[in-house]
Amino acid sequence: MKLFVLFGIINGFVAVALGAFGAHGLEGKISEKALGTWEKAVNYQMFHTMALLVTGLLLIKVQTGGMMWAGWMFFIGIILFSGSLYIYSTSGIKTFAMITPLGGVAFLIGWVLLGYTVMKHL
Repeated sequence: MKLFVLFGIINGFVAVALGAFGAHGLEGKISEKALGTWEKAVNYQMFHTMALLVTGLLLIKVQTGGMMWAGWMFFIGIILFSGSLYIYSTSGIKTFAMITPLGGVAFLIGWVLLGYTVMKHL
């Protein structure tokens, strides 16, 4: 479905921009630990951007609810996991770090759904 390909393209752009911002704009302004957290958010965003792109392309061939839900879980995971880490690393507000595992669970569900659907339909 074109929506997940579009989400992937947008998230790829955002991940590169935020990675550059972290490397050049945040260095020396936040702690090394916080910068490492920012980098983890960028990495997970980019990994799951690729998952979004693959899911969107697979939806051309396999249009099932499982594949659709996999795409949504990857997208929600990026927002919850990476988004919460971006905010936490720059604000230090621990409440945001407590949201991160929900994004991780969304990622895991997305991978299970993607794997199941691919094995069943391809």
